[in-house]
Amino acid sequence: MTTATPAIGQALDRVDGRPKVTGAARYSADVPVPGLTYAYIVGARIPSGRITAIDTSDALAEEGVLAVLTHENLPRIAAQPPLVPSLAGTAAPGQTFFPMQDDIVHYAGQQVALVVADTYERAQHAASLVRITYEETPSVTTIDQGRDQAYEPERIFGGFLPGRIERGDAEAGLAGADVRVEATYTYAANNHNPIEPSATTAEWQGDELVLYDATQGVNATQITVAQLLGIPLARIRVIGHFVGGSFGCKAMIHNHPALAAMAAREVGRPVKLALTREQMFTSVGHREEQEQHLTVGATREGRLTAIRHHKLSVGSHFDDWAEPSMGLSSQIYAAPAYEGVYRLIRGNTMTPTFMRAPGEASGMFALECAMDELASELGLDPIELRLRNISDHDPNTGNPWSSTGLRECFERGAARFGWDRRTPEPGSRRDGNWLIGTGMATAGYPVFSPVNPQRARARLYADGTAVVQAATPDFGTGVATVMTQVAADGLGMAFDRCRFENGDSDLPTIAAAVGSSGSGMISAAVHSAATALRNQMIARAIGDPGSPLHGAAPADVVVHNGVMTAGASSESYTALLQRCFQPDAEATGSWSPPGPGAEYGMLTFGAQFAEVAVDAELGLIRVRRMTGAFAPGRVLNPKTARSQLMGGMLWGLGQALLEANYMQPGTGRWANSNLGEYLVAVNADAPDVDVELIEVEDLVVNPLGVKGVGEIGQVGVAAAIANAVHNATGRRIRKLPMTIEDLL
Repeated sequence: MTTATPAIGQALDRVDGRPKVTGAARYSADVPVPGLTYAYIVGARIPSGRITAIDTSDALAEEGVLAVLTHENLPRIAAQPPLVPSLAGTAAPGQTFFPMQDDIVHYAGQQVALVVADTYERAQHAASLVRITYEETPSVTTIDQGRDQAYEPERIFGGFLPGRIERGDAEAGLAGADVRVEATYTYAANNHNPIEPSATTAEWQGDELVLYDATQGVNATQITVAQLLGIPLARIRVIGHFVGGSFGCKAMIHNHPALAAMAAREVGRPVKLALTREQMFTSVGHREEQEQHLTVGATREGRLTAIRHHKLSVGSHFDDWAEPSMGLSSQIYAAPAYEGVYRLIRGNTMTPTFMRAPGEASGMFALECAMDELASELGLDPIELRLRNISDHDPNTGNPWSSTGLRECFERGAARFGWDRRTPEPGSRRDGNWLIGTGMATAGYPVFSPVNPQRARARLYADGTAVVQAATPDFGTGVATVMTQVAADGLGMAFDRCRFENGDSDLPTIAAAVGSSGSGMISAAVHSAATALRNQMIARAIGDPGSPLHGAAPADVVVHNGVMTAGASSESYTALLQRCFQPDAEATGSWSPPGPGAEYGMLTFGAQFAEVAVDAELGLIRVRRMTGAFAPGRVLNPKTARSQLMGGMLWGLGQALLEANYMQPGTGRWANSNLGEYLVAVNADAPDVDVELIEVEDLVVNPLGVKGVGEIGQVGVAAAIANAVHNATGRRIRKLPMTIEDLL
């Protein structure tokens, strides 16, 4: 038997906290590379057409300008990788279009020139001197412009998911329903705005390339750039030790890392390419403008008979990408019939991409608002309606859930929130001029796993310290802290004697940490490496005649604080290594995730509650408090888990009330391209946020039973707030974000 010190489950502080708050942390745009030069992007001013002429003479004449790259002189890429989600562990381009390969303009902001100079200011100034003339053609950038051109794709999401989901007879189920709710929900486009804009510093060392990249997956950057440039993987190293947030925009590998590498090769010096805040709105994807039509049927007793969910959204000319808004709506409740259909419009935008809680945040807004409306029609408490439709298996496959906890989320979340004090009659509670309302919604998120094995390496030193390594970056989630905890427990050592090294493609490969998959897959690999090394040390001790443990049964050896003990005999790792004149010992570990044929449904479940105050005369909505109860399997670190969930819940508030970007149909450009006009939640908007963690045992998802918390915190918030607004005012709002105009 082996045991470890109980690091897992402790609310430990972040190991990277000190370098971050003291400024010692180096981000991709901070790396001091000798001879560094600076690149600046010139974006297309039109949404559709072609370039008829480019005059770079004035720019090249400026002092310090080293090159101006356009479609006329930029080398052609070796190959364009297919659009595959980064979780696959392969090349993961943000779209199947690479700029400056011809004179065609597909969307406003598309990179059409790249200026390189010896200072950033000179590059920026010279970029303003590049003269480009265009021949503009008609564009389609909004749903209303392209509605009559919509088509049904065979597959979406890089080909990973079907464009249509069906089970049972939805038409018959709706026709036979006693009560039906039918509504259309509209959504403005959203943009990621992490504190750190995307940036890459590229340096050629002979024929080898080093990239310092802000990315969710250094291996994804490595593989993508290798294919684009046609160079061997062994000649590319990608480093990303500190990443200042992502929320999905750094999950896929967009054009700038390869452009930085091409520019560095052109000028023969290192190049830093950092996107401006404005360029972030046109260079790294977005959550697409969309419209969802939902019909829900039920019996008088509140049993669902069918759900029909149709979605229309604007994508690019090159890729059938829609965030998967129907994954959860097809699974979360036991409706015997379901029909989900995606329809796309080929628009003059770049390909959309992951954005926090991709698909579920939008799809569950529609479903959970409709469920609230259905509860009102039936005279049922909203929680009771949901309880009557909980399924003990995945309705799409019939497979049992690997673990659930949803009922406990409803019960414990409701108790913490004080749901029993809710008055169901809209407009019945007041606080001065404010109408008070409460609402709730179910939350959920799929447990995604990579399709390939994940690896880590553990090394134990003779001084009693250990290092565990994996390539994964830490983009603010606390992975370095949590994986140190996993390593310590796997080795049977104290937390402060272990260290986790990460963020370098030279380390063992880990797929990009997207879709709440990071904690599960990385911990599985780290646990595998650590326990392999621990077992190696035990085997070494019991096979060594000089060890006090010689001849003991492996199962009888307990490891605690780096000391192996069997009965009255013990020996430390340090003593064993020093006696054998061995400076260190090493082991690698690998975890292969459950395949697509796994006989279980895998979801993380949760429940969200919100209280709002509405000034009906001014149209103001203020969220006073929120509660979320979640069942994410095993919780590795309650402090970092609560931080992730709280951040997701606050983002859900932003999605509900603030975040919106709109295309200007006449120009094909985003109306809001800065943080002065694109509104995000700030401290003044933040209410009290209460998070309840409900641990459930899961023996299927991975060795430690970890499901992940990165996405689910946002999923039910917008619906809970909208339902609370209805409870306060009696008004149903079916658009995001909800604005003053919607209440006046």
